[in-house]
Amino acid sequence: MTAPTLEELAALRAEGAVHRVHVPGSGESRLVVTRDAARAALTDPRLSNDIRHSASWHGDGGHAIGHNMLQSDPPLHTRLRALVAGHFTPGRITALRPRVERVAGDLLDALPRTGTADLVDRYALPLPVTVICELLGIPEADRGGFHTWSNELVMPTSPETAASAAAGLTGYLTDLTDHKRRTPDDTLLSDLVAAEDNGVLTAEELLGMAFLILVAGHETTVNLISATVHSLLTHPDQLARLRADPDLTENAVEESLRYNSPVHSSAFRFAAEPLELAGTRIEAGESVLVSLAAASRDPGHFPDPDPDRFDIGRRARGHLGFGHGLHHCLGAPLARVEAAVAVRLLLERHPALALAADPATLTWRTSTLLRGLAELPVRLG
Repeated sequence: MTAPTLEELAALRAEGAVHRVHVPGSGESRLVVTRDAARAALTDPRLSNDIRHSASWHGDGGHAIGHNMLQSDPPLHTRLRALVAGHFTPGRITALRPRVERVAGDLLDALPRTGTADLVDRYALPLPVTVICELLGIPEADRGGFHTWSNELVMPTSPETAASAAAGLTGYLTDLTDHKRRTPDDTLLSDLVAAEDNGVLTAEELLGMAFLILVAGHETTVNLISATVHSLLTHPDQLARLRADPDLTENAVEESLRYNSPVHSSAFRFAAEPLELAGTRIEAGESVLVSLAAASRDPGHFPDPDPDRFDIGRRARGHLGFGHGLHHCLGAPLARVEAAVAVRLLLERHPALALAADPATLTWRTSTLLRGLAELPVRLG
């Protein structure tokens, strides 16, 4: 199974809540496709995020970037999350909004007023990259290189290139944390280095946390911004509705999270003991994937209008776009602000914005976990 289509997920959902699938490179897994079963799986403490509960686990290959809160359970997860949660509170993100607006405005200033441009490369990508790098303390000159590694890790082109990217990013972050130790500043990465110096983090956990925040802090938001613009441009009635009432922007982003699901599925979970999920027996050591995309289009929870319809007026808050439970996305407030700012300012600056390519020709890059546009060519005016 390599990123099943929404049509394939709908067919599976119609047949039942849990299915056995083959994931290339990972083997057999259980795929959860209904919303009730998804929420149950995401909150069941018997389903562990720690790969050491996998029946096929033989070691982590020496990659320290695996030591992070996404791949851990309480109490380790609780300790790691607490170290960074304060940087992503609603209050902190509200204070950060003016900076997000300035970055978005600068990127729009750099676009031509007319003609065409790739909105992924020129706007949807550099906005969250700039914001998360400033938050962490990544020098501007290094940002292009880290994104190349990040992109390969989340949507690998081969096992060899993924391993090379992991090694490259690990080496870079090791050097950068050493630099922060010598010359501390007021960034999140310096805070994490101080936590290691005080014995609160191990060296491996420091690298894992830096990696996770760096990658998760921009990859999904790139996909969210570009997919939201794509959905608006391919649904003229919804675009007209948003232009008539810009106050619907945040709701449009929420609907896009449901409809587009930039994160297609959860990270793997592993049965720490035998259990039953939605009537399906899962043995100890089996892996489980939760399809957030399928759950967020479950007609049992989004019946009106049709869940396969993009409708910016929908009450979409019940979606699982940011996951659920202990591992609900820590950066959700930041992603929401970045996407809302990006969409609102873009539409204000370019009232004649339109696609510059046939939607059928656009390439969606997919992996087991993520889905996003490779490029989004638009006419600016």
